[in-house]
Amino acid sequence: MNHPLPEEFGPPPFRLSGLADPVEGPAFTRAYQVLVIAMVVIALAWWVRLWQQGHWGDHPGQGGGWFLLAIALMGWTGWAVLRSRTRIDSEGISQTWIWHKHMPCRELAYARLIRVRGLEWLMAPRLYVRTLLGKFAVFYIADAQVLGEAERLVQELTEFRRPR
Repeated sequence: MNHPLPEEFGPPPFRLSGLADPVEGPAFTRAYQVLVIAMVVIALAWWVRLWQQGHWGDHPGQGGGWFLLAIALMGWTGWAVLRSRTRIDSEGISQTWIWHKHMPCRELAYARLIRVRGLEWLMAPRLYVRTLLGKFAVFYIADAQVLGEAERLVQELTEFRRPR
């Protein structure tokens, strides 16, 4: 039989308080998105130029197939950067990305915001979180409202997990 263990057998679950509605916003800054897409376009233009000069043979995939595959992977990542969103709600933190990342609040043991002040217009702040079992995830946050809730989450979790 599978019986849940009583709470006295482990630390209590964390609950984020005071969040009536979920907050959600872009994970990456607009400047970073433009930079990523520009890199993909430049790489594709370079590949086309080399093909036109005959470096890849007579057919597009003949000699530059690996290069083209790398550009396709860059494009896929760029598409994910454009569409990626971070969400904080009472259940946890999630981010859409190439794969969906989710971390339930009840399992959180540690959280920290990592940012480079003055460059936040380019490099989105990151929310590093770790669970009670040591699993970790990093969430990118480019939206001011989501960032405010992340700061509050870090503060509440730090106070909640502080030894008494």
